[in-house]
Amino acid sequence: MHDDLQAVESLRSGYQRLRSEMAKVIVGQEEVLEQLFIALFAGGHCILEGVPGLAKTLMISTLARCLDLTFNRVQFTPDLMPSDITGTEVIQEDKASGTRMFKFLPGPIFANVILADEINRTPPKTQAALLEAMQERHVTVGGTRHDLPGVFFVLATQNPIEQEGTYPLPEAQQDRFMFKVNVGYPSYKEEYCIAERTTSVRAPQVERIFDSAQITGFQDIVRRVPAAPDVLHYALRLARATRPDDATSAPIVREMVTWGAGPRAVQGLILGGKARAIIKGRHHVAAEDVAAVAGPVMRHRLVLNYSAESEGYTTDRLIAELVELIDPNETPVTADERFQKVLSA
Repeated sequence: MHDDLQAVESLRSGYQRLRSEMAKVIVGQEEVLEQLFIALFAGGHCILEGVPGLAKTLMISTLARCLDLTFNRVQFTPDLMPSDITGTEVIQEDKASGTRMFKFLPGPIFANVILADEINRTPPKTQAALLEAMQERHVTVGGTRHDLPGVFFVLATQNPIEQEGTYPLPEAQQDRFMFKVNVGYPSYKEEYCIAERTTSVRAPQVERIFDSAQITGFQDIVRRVPAAPDVLHYALRLARATRPDDATSAPIVREMVTWGAGPRAVQGLILGGKARAIIKGRHHVAAEDVAAVAGPVMRHRLVLNYSAESEGYTTDRLIAELVELIDPNETPVTADERFQKVLSA
């Protein structure tokens, strides 16, 4: 127990140091960075969506340097093949014996942090190769299985304003990402600081805080954070409330949603809530932690219909309304009509 408390404190204090190191290079984007760290400590992957020039690539490469992790960037293009990501086998000749054999040459996916830049610009078969590796944590080439590193963190970027010649990720494949993180424009003050930093001769250096073994340990600690039954019920009710055919869904969901969030959303809400609780200095997860990660967990898991689009509804707006609507203190027992009748008698 004492060791667990020490590990939790180490993660929390290390997170603060990481934020300080990242701030040497990245200006602002506090919420984005917090969500990236939560996903990393929870063992998930992220989609980052934002217009060009918002330092998405710099943010990810700086994160890898701060964590003493190997980093590879893959620029996704229409001619990229699956073997360009996973690796391939080549024939190699042994000069001593003259025999030839196949040798596996690992692709860029064999790193701790992978930046899949503009993932929607490559065909589905190449997208599928990456997403399969994310799910299985290994690749199979020539009938031989090759395991990926223990810490394996994929961050895929998308450009929301250019849709010509793109291959949008199907909803089933987006579901493999724990978070979808929206990267917005900086404030006036932040943009001034960016302009000042990037047009001078200063080149800030960051310190390495954690290695892959420590990250693996932190991911294990996050899973051991206790979650009370009422918190689990709250996560379930949030996810199930997005499904239009569920009896507990709100009228607005039945009117505006075609498909709701699946079981992976519940897992993301709970694990994300646990990681957030630790970095906020608490040893247990609360409903407020689950509510705080509801946006990034579910925004890419909902499919809105034409009615929602015509009324200007976005997934973020719908999720925010559900968070306001659902009482975290309510459980299946207290929500039961029979309980309500007894309570009001």
